Amino acid sequence: MRTVIENSAKNPAAAAAAVPGPLSRLRPRRALLGALLLAAIALPGAASARGSVDCKLKFNMSGWSVFYKTSSGNGTISCSNGQSLSVRISAKGGGLSFGKSRIVNGTGEFSGVHNIAETLGSYATAEAHAGAAKSSKAQVMTKGEVSLALAGTGEGWDIGVAFGKFTISR
Repeated sequence: MRTVIENSAKNPAAAAAAVPGPLSRLRPRRALLGALLLAAIALPGAASARGSVDCKLKFNMSGWSVFYKTSSGNGTISCSNGQSLSVRISAKGGGLSFGKSRIVNGTGEFSGVHNIAETLGSYATAEAHAGAAKSSKAQVMTKGEVSLALAGTGEGWDIGVAFGKFTISR
């Protein structure tokens, strides 16, 4: 029976293959690491490939503004996958804004949602508004990859420009 030393004298390449060195121990680890990195990159794509869920918000809210703008109300979020959630909503912000308003039977549509839990949280808002007596309002806001488009009719009077946040909570 030949030993590794005898084989290395006759064939140095065979000796290198027969005796594991530090580089040959790293190759399987590098392959595993590469596979893990590819899986991590592919997972978000696989999640979005599952498709998004259509979620809608029905709400009522009222509020006022004198430089500082605040309003609150309640609503229900319903999604195409059967999930439903009763929520509280509030809007707070500031700017050059004056008025008092109430929205009844407002609606909202979410985009970029995979689960109803993603609809909760605070959305960044910016708006210009003006209305007297009966008025309507439309607004689009965002929270990361989730967007919300609101529309509603109501009564009151308001005028101004405001920035702030729109929060949906349980």
